[in-house]
Amino acid sequence: MKHIKYLILTLTGLFIVSCDTDEFLNPLPDSAITVDSFFQTDDDVLSGIIGIYDALQGTNENTTTNIGESNRGVQFEHLLTEHRTDNTRNSTLEGSKSDFHRYVVNANNVESEDYYQSMYEVIFRANNILNFINIADQENQASYTAEAKFLRAYAYFKLVRLFGDVPLVTSVIGPTDNEALFTRISSDQIYLQIVEDLQEAVNVLDNSYKGRASRAAAQALLAKVYMTQPSPNYSGAQQLCEAIINSMEYDLLSNYNDVFYSELNDEIIFAIEYQSGVAEESQSFSSEFTSSVRAGREDGQNIVNANLRLDFEMYGGNRTATSITDINGSLPPDENEVAKFFPDGFDSSSNYGDNARNAGNDYIAIRFADVLLMHVESILGAGPLTTSTNNSAALTSFQRVRDRAGLTDVVTAVTKAELLRERRVELAFENQRYFDLKRFGVLDDILSDHSVEMGYTYDPRQALFLPIPQRERNISGGLLGQNPGY
Repeated sequence: MKHIKYLILTLTGLFIVSCDTDEFLNPLPDSAITVDSFFQTDDDVLSGIIGIYDALQGTNENTTTNIGESNRGVQFEHLLTEHRTDNTRNSTLEGSKSDFHRYVVNANNVESEDYYQSMYEVIFRANNILNFINIADQENQASYTAEAKFLRAYAYFKLVRLFGDVPLVTSVIGPTDNEALFTRISSDQIYLQIVEDLQEAVNVLDNSYKGRASRAAAQALLAKVYMTQPSPNYSGAQQLCEAIINSMEYDLLSNYNDVFYSELNDEIIFAIEYQSGVAEESQSFSSEFTSSVRAGREDGQNIVNANLRLDFEMYGGNRTATSITDINGSLPPDENEVAKFFPDGFDSSSNYGDNARNAGNDYIAIRFADVLLMHVESILGAGPLTTSTNNSAALTSFQRVRDRAGLTDVVTAVTKAELLRERRVELAFENQRYFDLKRFGVLDDILSDHSVEMGYTYDPRQALFLPIPQRERNISGGLLGQNPGY
């Protein structure tokens, strides 16, 4: 997608100069006439589609500080997800980034607010493009519509799991329509919209892209939605996972390490792309995973917790070396950091080039190993962690992931507890653990035990959802309510 990124500069510029940052939830740029005049051709609409990805990608902190602008996209996601599990933590207690791992995030937290607004920027750009879809060539209108709706669903799925009930906006509306902009809608209705959007994407898209929406990406995302929604649809999820598996278009790489340093490889289903060395197109989350010892963030932002390290030692297989660094034993275990996503693939014994904060590593949103493990989960269905299956299809999917990790002992049955642990080590630091704990119904049990172990003050309400940003509540005129516990 890097080459496509350059196509959107004109449109991005329009958004930048015309948006009023004090009215973020206004889905229309103030100069609507300017934007209206921009969409004249099919290429203009396509540029607008790519502009939605640009909002999801966000802006590198090297170019725009997160304090003044709310546009980091997915680059803060590890704080809102991994840090709020038993996987990782901040190495210091300084600053708002250290609030996540202790469950003390407040409604004025800048990173949480930034993420909330970034996802709504994705949604509003998608709605804006859908408003001009008739300008596109007729043969492209269905695919452009499906692509915009996939991205809208992607953003809403993140929001509803992190913030609970949120405003549901599916069309371009005026800046004074506060009721539509700020009324929180029940999660049930949010999920109905997500499912509707993804079903359209599944029916229309093909698998031409990995850096853009595809049928397989929509199938995988919808499978996870089915298993997450208040009334899970496990059989629907199983069918979707099997459609991807049986398509034979995706496969596990033989070398786990290559998954993260060979971009858009056979295992990748959907990735958000970045370009190394170009401040405007690169990411800085890789540097946040590493301390100044390794030319990364000065205080380290993703320290690996001891109990995850133990899981890696017992169940990680050959994934451990790719996932956690110990600088050849030079650091004590409690200072070990995330190795997965080393900036541009440099290892710990070398430097990270001119600037570790201009890394080009892609954000991997959906990969085939996740689909295989979701396939197992869909067959296991509802039930406690002791729920078990010896279904041959489930065992085959589970075994494939284990075999690639070098753990080739034959599995004859798998429990939900074993599946959850396998997902933990296979997908560590890929922002899956928090959502997995919720979906498996064990978030409170595991995080309360973890808090006792770490000496944190634990409030289950704050672990369940993040606060609705106070800034949004202030401009809502009292319409936008707050989650319990804040």
